[in-house]
Amino acid sequence: MTESTTIEAPPARLGAASIAVEDDPIPIVRLLARTLRDAPARIPDATAGLAGTVIVRSHDTPQVATLVFAPGIVEVAAGALAESDATVVVDLNARFAPTEEPTGNTELSAAVLRALCPPVPGWREAAARFWEVTRDIPGIPDVLVVDAEGSDGTEHGRFGDGPTSYLVAGPAGILAGVFSGADDFLASLAAGVQVQGTLSQLSVMTAASWRVRFDV
Repeated sequence: MTESTTIEAPPARLGAASIAVEDDPIPIVRLLARTLRDAPARIPDATAGLAGTVIVRSHDTPQVATLVFAPGIVEVAAGALAESDATVVVDLNARFAPTEEPTGNTELSAAVLRALCPPVPGWREAAARFWEVTRDIPGIPDVLVVDAEGSDGTEHGRFGDGPTSYLVAGPAGILAGVFSGADDFLASLAAGVQVQGTLSQLSVMTAASWRVRFDV
């Protein structure tokens, strides 16, 4: 899929920068770009004042990308530049949690890791946005039913209206991560999330999760 090489964050957000990506970016580039674009909503100054080049490596796959921070813009590209200011090795399925000590400029790497790990919204807010941005996917069920388990018991949510529905249940924190794109949907099934629906609905819901996680 080919898309615009530049994704701009909403201008009203303080500290927001334009996120520039190459055509047909690989998953790690998409994930980094989407996270940095959304981060100012939770951390207003997420990328403000950052300058330099940081290499981001996956701890368990060959994926690697380079972030170049400059005033007002962050460039995200596949591969590792020969010269960089810092390198971080992270778990892509654990909200960019570092798996090794960063190398190079520790202040820059720490700031980048903070920007890549913004707090996720509450599960209800995340589910509402998830349902809003995935409505045009062919085959998506009419209604998303959510059972979110928290310290005070199970909360229920229903989003949409119509004859077909899909149930997603599990720990509230994991559901918030899935619906906001911070966590991988399929990986969450091994972490306590349960679903109820047809196999075709599972396929469509997976595609919906990729949209919010990778901006596809």
